[in-house]
Amino acid sequence: MSKCKIDILDSTLRDGAQGQGICFSLEDKLKIVTVLDEIGVAYIEAGNPGSNPKDMEFFKKIKNVKLKNSKLAAFGSTRKPNIKVEEDNNLKSLLEAETEVTVIFGKSWDTQVTDILKTTLEENLKMIKDSIKFLKSKNKEVIFDSEHFFDGYKNNKEYSIKTLIAAKESGADVIVLCDTNGGTLPSEINDITKDVVELIGGKIGIHCHNDIGMAVANSICAVQAGVCHIQGTFIGVGERCGNSNLSTIIPTLKFKMNYDIISDKIIEELTSKARYIAEVSNIPLTDEMPYVGNSAFAHKGGMHVDAVCKSSDSYEHIKPESIGNNRRFLVSEVSGKSTILREVQKIFPLITKDSKEIQNITNRLKKLECEGYKFEGAEGTIELVIRKIIGKYKPFFELNHFKIIGEQPACNADFSSTALINITVDGKTEMTAAEGDGPVNALDKALRKALEVFYPELKDVRLVDYKVRVLDSESATGAKVRVLIESTDGEENWSTVGVSRDVIQASWVALVDSIEYKLIKDMERKMKMYF
Repeated sequence: MSKCKIDILDSTLRDGAQGQGICFSLEDKLKIVTVLDEIGVAYIEAGNPGSNPKDMEFFKKIKNVKLKNSKLAAFGSTRKPNIKVEEDNNLKSLLEAETEVTVIFGKSWDTQVTDILKTTLEENLKMIKDSIKFLKSKNKEVIFDSEHFFDGYKNNKEYSIKTLIAAKESGADVIVLCDTNGGTLPSEINDITKDVVELIGGKIGIHCHNDIGMAVANSICAVQAGVCHIQGTFIGVGERCGNSNLSTIIPTLKFKMNYDIISDKIIEELTSKARYIAEVSNIPLTDEMPYVGNSAFAHKGGMHVDAVCKSSDSYEHIKPESIGNNRRFLVSEVSGKSTILREVQKIFPLITKDSKEIQNITNRLKKLECEGYKFEGAEGTIELVIRKIIGKYKPFFELNHFKIIGEQPACNADFSSTALINITVDGKTEMTAAEGDGPVNALDKALRKALEVFYPELKDVRLVDYKVRVLDSESATGAKVRVLIESTDGEENWSTVGVSRDVIQASWVALVDSIEYKLIKDMERKMKMYF
């Protein structure tokens, strides 16, 4: 079988919007359309204009935006049973959206027709035919989504195939086989899709859900079986367990199957674009996500790190930079000297593997991990530990004392805590106070407020993430906790960690490390400017 050109339809803004916790604003949708167009997907399924006013408003706004690479598609259903196609409000909405492409779904599972639509099998075929012919008469490119196709095929093959024939004979440009329930196995996808490609011909597509974790595998199997059109969402968002993850499918097609799916230049931006879409969607991109996740090219075991340094393909299936990601070496109790050395040499290049400092640092990190510290993703704290052991550390301030006052119920809805802090810098004492939404927020504000008198650059620093992990839950309220915070100055992000049986103390340790790391980096930058 010769390779066909694979078209990608992204449904982040339609099917992805049905995922839990996702609610796109009009501005969010416009931002994501821009990124998807830059990536170069063939189609952007941007919403269902007949389902809600927000989607219709979006289609009105997007008319003024000229896309360079992608076609915009509006989504809807076939006409309702027993009404004229010209009178169907959903189809009217599709025309009002004024997109070049329309995607309509129709039932291919006989029991869905009789039990959900409450109509006859013959009427459902007429609904498919009438709807597609109507849209084609309006010069639309029509993609027909055969809903529940695989379940329908397994239940009543003859009828499910009839729905596809009805769509093809009515002029559908693409016929998409949908694993709507997401429960079909790759072997079934392969066999059934091959059968359809042989029986129906033309351009066949695939739309998979991830309810058994097979959406990506099923999409790839469908390509191997002959489909030329794949639907999915970026970072796999979608209803229930999500959809086929295009940020996994696209590089797999390009690097593993040699499909010229997107340009080499754009594939090198895949990680940043996937993370941008995740940010706009307000959905965390999991560290373990293939290709684009923060841990996709992270190495922790000492022997693994050593092997990757000698030959990257020993534990990496592609070069991380080919999709815009980075190789990371994680420092932990299972790290070997090679990992520790690489971290140390980032700061002190002349240190060698045989230096006594390397063994001292390794021992110290392992001791801290025994106490509950975890240094993965806490680069700020790692650097400070290294500096302290090598003797290249000088504290930027001295804490005299702090006090936190809580007020419940809070008189001010925005602030429930007040922090008082007294510090000394170069013999000068500063005492200040700040209110915050909780004790840690108040302490963070008070500390930075006091230090800004001496270090004005801290005005740009803010917390962007705060996580607490209970380490020994059986100790109940006396349990040890680990606090991981992420900070930013608007240009760079960094993380630090603190551990204590007191969550305030653990937070304080992480906050101090965060500020000292920032001040050290600023000091280094200033020194480079002069030398």
